Amino acid sequence: MNKPFSAACERNRDPILKVLEQVITPKDLRLLEIGAGTGQHAVYLAPHFPWMEWHPTDVGANLAGISLWVGEARLFNLQKPVRLDVSVDDFPKLKFDVVFTANTFHIMSWKDCKSCMKTMGKRLREGSRAIIYGPFKYNGEFTSESNAAFDMSLKENNPVSGIRAFEDVNNAMTKNGFVLMNDYEMPANNRMLVYRRLQFVG
Repeated sequence: MNKPFSAACERNRDPILKVLEQVITPKDLRLLEIGAGTGQHAVYLAPHFPWMEWHPTDVGANLAGISLWVGEARLFNLQKPVRLDVSVDDFPKLKFDVVFTANTFHIMSWKDCKSCMKTMGKRLREGSRAIIYGPFKYNGEFTSESNAAFDMSLKENNPVSGIRAFEDVNNAMTKNGFVLMNDYEMPANNRMLVYRRLQFVG
C-alpha cells in the first residue's frame, strides 16, 4: 500500500499552523484530531508542538494510510491513529485540551456534525478549545462561486454532505457550552473557527 496523498493538505498546512500557533499554549498537553484523513496534517503539525501529545483519529477505512505516515515520521509526540466514528464512538478516554478537525464537517452528515459537537461539549473541560477548519456559508450565501460549485459536487456524490452554515455550527457549539473566540479567514475560501469551552453549569 502506498501512502495516501492530498495536495490540499500540502497547500493549507502552513496557514493552519499559523493559527494553531496563536491558539495552542504550553499548557495544552494533549490534542485530539478528528478525521485525520491521510495523516499529512498530523505529521506536519505535531513537531511544532513537541510538548503536546497529538492523537490522530478517523474512521476505520483510513487508519492504514494514516499509520503509514505516522510510522515513517517516527515523532515521539505523535500517537498511533485510532478509530473514531463520531456517529457511534466516544472520544478516547483521555483528557484533551484541544480538539482539531479539518475538512470534515462538509463531508459528514449534519446529524454526525451535531453528534461530534455534542461529544465535544461532554468531553472537553473548561478552557479547552475546539478548532474547526473548512468552508462555510454565511447568511445563507456561499463565500465564493467555487464553494457553491463544490457544494453541488459534494451533494451529487453524497446527498447528506454539503457546506454547512456558520450560523448552524455556531448555534450548536453555543448550545453545547462553547463560545466563539475567533473566526479566521483562510486561503481558498476556507475558515477556521476557534471555540473555547465555558464553565460547566449544573
